[in-house]
Amino acid sequence: MTSHTKRPVFDSNNNSGAFGALPEWDLTDLYPAHDAPQLTEDMNWLEAECAAFACDYAGKLADLDAAAMLRCIHRYEAIENRAGRVMSFAGLRYYQNTVDPERAKLMADAQDRITTYTTPLVFFSLEFNRISDDTYATLFASDALQRYKPVFDRMRAMKPHQLSDELERFLHDQSTVGSAAWNRLFDETTAALEFEVHGETLSLEAATTLLSDHDRTKREAAAREVARVLGQNIKLFSRVHNTLAKEKEIEDRWRKMPSAQAGRHLSNHVEPEVVQALRDAVVAAYPDLSHRYYKLKAKWLGMDTMQIWDRNAPLPTESPRTIDWDEARETVMEAYGAFDPRMADLAAPFFDKGWIDAAAKPGKAPGAFAHPTVTTVHPYVMLNYLGKPRDVMTLAHELGHGVHQTLAATQGELLADTPLTLAETASVFGEMLTFRKMLEKAQTPTERKVLLAGKVEDMINTVVRQIAFYDFECKLHAARREGELTPDQINEIWMSVQGESLGPAFEFMDGYETFWAYIPHFVHTPFYVYAYAFGDGLVNALYATYEANPDGFQEKYFDMLKAGGSKHHTELLAPFGLDASDPAFWNKGLSMIAGFIDELEAMEEA
Repeated sequence: MTSHTKRPVFDSNNNSGAFGALPEWDLTDLYPAHDAPQLTEDMNWLEAECAAFACDYAGKLADLDAAAMLRCIHRYEAIENRAGRVMSFAGLRYYQNTVDPERAKLMADAQDRITTYTTPLVFFSLEFNRISDDTYATLFASDALQRYKPVFDRMRAMKPHQLSDELERFLHDQSTVGSAAWNRLFDETTAALEFEVHGETLSLEAATTLLSDHDRTKREAAAREVARVLGQNIKLFSRVHNTLAKEKEIEDRWRKMPSAQAGRHLSNHVEPEVVQALRDAVVAAYPDLSHRYYKLKAKWLGMDTMQIWDRNAPLPTESPRTIDWDEARETVMEAYGAFDPRMADLAAPFFDKGWIDAAAKPGKAPGAFAHPTVTTVHPYVMLNYLGKPRDVMTLAHELGHGVHQTLAATQGELLADTPLTLAETASVFGEMLTFRKMLEKAQTPTERKVLLAGKVEDMINTVVRQIAFYDFECKLHAARREGELTPDQINEIWMSVQGESLGPAFEFMDGYETFWAYIPHFVHTPFYVYAYAFGDGLVNALYATYEANPDGFQEKYFDMLKAGGSKHHTELLAPFGLDASDPAFWNKGLSMIAGFIDELEAMEEA
């Protein structure tokens, strides 16, 4: 069923400075403190209830009538909720400061105990999948159970790949010293890395942010320093990837998975051919998108070829600017409210109630995400806000996740989780709304050009870059099946997709071949990355539909978000007249990016 350690989607003093007062999490909606008696009570309840649940239902699922099955599901949901609350609290505190031993211990201990407590529940999905198809169909035809059918349909899709009860219990039991332990090693290593750039000691987040600085000497220094530090640690990162890829290959082989990607497709409730159609459409569009855009950018920068530290460089006409927190909030909230006041109302509590942790702090995990916690609480958003224009778009993105997770929570614990392919819908849509609002306000052609170029770069990073990442993972896992990979071999795989996707406008400095090492998705959620491209293509098609026929769009959009994981992507897109299995669907989304590049080229000719 669902994982108790949902990927977070991070206690220090109030942060203020160049960006204004930045909000911090108030985690008391989960637990008052790390030593709160409520946390101990929930742990004790979980231990007792997991044992009682197994005693009451193991070996009996096939004999339950609809009413008894509904009671069983409700009890299972209650366990999921309580375990999710514990792990959300422990995980969020840990991500605020991954180098704090007390926080790391709390999370590791919670993970160990919950894994132990929930081991007796392994029977549930295994035994459920042994219920005959006829009995299952009859049972879930009842009104009481019908709403839960999508989640159990997805579970039964794993039926051909499940192992014996004993092996499944073993895999569950050893998970904390398997992939979870390697994930933690990766997180703690990346959080502790230090980079010396122009006399400053920086975190990974701050160092990579300099790759989009106006000062080219800073960009180059940051790129070379990131390469140096990653190079010093490349054996460790190689060991992490080799081990996780081998562990996955072993489990996939035992489960008779047809490919390394198959498990992700199943969990995303998306057909392999749909993902392949997306991948092929994007790769075919490389020349018309990334190659064409970067050739244009090289011209703007006055270069024949660019270095990798120029990829995200601001345009020469773009004035350096720090955006304070209040302006970022106002920009996003205005865009959300203009689309629908309900969107702004749903986003407001994130700012006002301690649901955002915004400041970049020592030891804090890099990146940004929204974590849904559990359906009886609310999501939390994590940022590393540094006042850049892209940070505003990141805020819009993560708030979109937060709005989506809030609306989907009405589905309950088992149905609220949205497959990754659809989980990016509201986030990317939130970015598009914010971009369009900023474009409306552009005062000059130069300002419009800067905004368009920034959006094209974001879309290339979301679509082209993520599909290149997906190809890198596919190649890495395929190669690992043939044997241990040296760091140089992984580097070669990385560079093979970088050259293809970025195109001839680039030269690649020595050391860039190691940049795969710090990307967390490869470690935490293998093959996650195509979800970004899926979400961007889907949103581009959605937005085109909204522009063409805005009447009634908002209601259909909110209904889609409220559905959470209760419907397949075909059902969710049907009201908009869209179908992700149609290759033309992806071309429609990609044509929006191409259209923006057309406009930029036309500006050059004017």
